[in-house]
Amino acid sequence: MAPVRRRKMNISLLIPFAIVALVFGVMIWKKMQDSREPHPVPQIDQSATTRKGVLFFVAQDSRLAREARELTACTDTESCVKDLLDELFSGPVGDLNEALPESALLNDVRLEGDLAVVDVSGGFATDLPSGSSAEMLAVYSIINTVCFNYPQITRVWITVEGNGKTVLKHLDLSEPLPADFSLEQESTPVNQAVPPIQPTPAAKKGHP
Repeated sequence: MAPVRRRKMNISLLIPFAIVALVFGVMIWKKMQDSREPHPVPQIDQSATTRKGVLFFVAQDSRLAREARELTACTDTESCVKDLLDELFSGPVGDLNEALPESALLNDVRLEGDLAVVDVSGGFATDLPSGSSAEMLAVYSIINTVCFNYPQITRVWITVEGNGKTVLKHLDLSEPLPADFSLEQESTPVNQAVPPIQPTPAAKKGHP
């Protein structure tokens, strides 16, 4: 009878081990099944993405000055430059003054390597205030805005209604021009916080 008791004892010891093995087996199988199921990719709200820009307006009617601006995200450099200049043509939101005539509109922006071709409406040339200073501030508000925000662009060619040979009363626009930051008043630190965006006026200048 002794051998029979030993067999019963051995079987009673194996049962707990079998249960533990079964539990672990079920857990491993479930984990493998979960890993095979596709998980949804979290969606990013692209509409909330913004970028920072610096625009050049006029301070004290004699010097260029910077205004930081928060802009919506863009997809490529050409559209980014156009969006940036749209903001410039819309005018300042702070205490600075406009450099461009009210009638001036941005027609188009085209990039050719390190050159940006910026086409503007006829009002840019015809409605500028008289004087070489006003012409310089208007022209370089555009050029400095482009070159400062996009250093890979080293020259800007301003054309008027597609005419690349425009000559203002005091300034020749028939050739591309580099930026001129000497026209700026004492520089504001570039890395300063972007100020809150003020409400945009109902009628924005700079859009046809």
